[in-house]
Amino acid sequence: MDVRELTTPDDLRTASEVLAGIWRPTDPMPYEMMRVLQHLGGYISGVFEGGAMVGACAAFPAADGSLHSHITGVASRGRGAGFAIKRHQREWALAHGIRTITWTFDPLVRRNAYFNLAKLAARPTEYLPDFYGEMPDELNAGDPSDRLLLFWHLDAPEVASAMKGDPPAEPPPAGVTVLTDDAVGRPVERSSAGATRIAVGTPADVAALRADDPPLALAWRRAQRTALAGALDAGYHVIGFNRSGHYLLEVSR
Repeated sequence: MDVRELTTPDDLRTASEVLAGIWRPTDPMPYEMMRVLQHLGGYISGVFEGGAMVGACAAFPAADGSLHSHITGVASRGRGAGFAIKRHQREWALAHGIRTITWTFDPLVRRNAYFNLAKLAARPTEYLPDFYGEMPDELNAGDPSDRLLLFWHLDAPEVASAMKGDPPAEPPPAGVTVLTDDAVGRPVERSSAGATRIAVGTPADVAALRADDPPLALAWRRAQRTALAGALDAGYHVIGFNRSGHYLLEVSR
């Protein structure tokens, strides 16, 4: 995988088309927006395989001096494209004197949670209910657009270790699992009972649920919103995401 910053109109147009192909039928980053963002000093990159662009990323400087990564999409999964983009983005940010990158993601998507929290060592700080409002694209249609806001502290030792490709450490076990699933995949909520460390589960494949059983997907959204947002509001912070599909949270001290 080869990642490079995109600057030419042709490359920017291709990046816009790649992202539109992932978020169809919507066009999440029109070419004109790409062009302006690049011209004003934003970060736009493409990842290439065999000479063809298979993914793209766009980010803009934020008022607090961080870089906000607005969108990242890859058309081929499981081949390291997403990791390659984030590593390139980190190097670009550090070269420009930026020490923190933020972005949002759907907390129900298990593979993205593992990638962001375990493989990249980013950490959520805020739960954002229905952040974008209704989204008509194939990935999000019919479900509230809840998001977790992540902070990626680029100088942190755990991030430097992750960028070397070191295997992610499994977070310590939770005292209480406050959201899990039953034998047929329905969400089951439990009280934290004052535990100092808790776990919040995710469905195995929320994309399949949205296609095959929208009411069950919505039930998961509501249950996870209650569990995760409630825990963050109560003073817990997220310390990791394990291989069995659970967020691990600990009481802040």
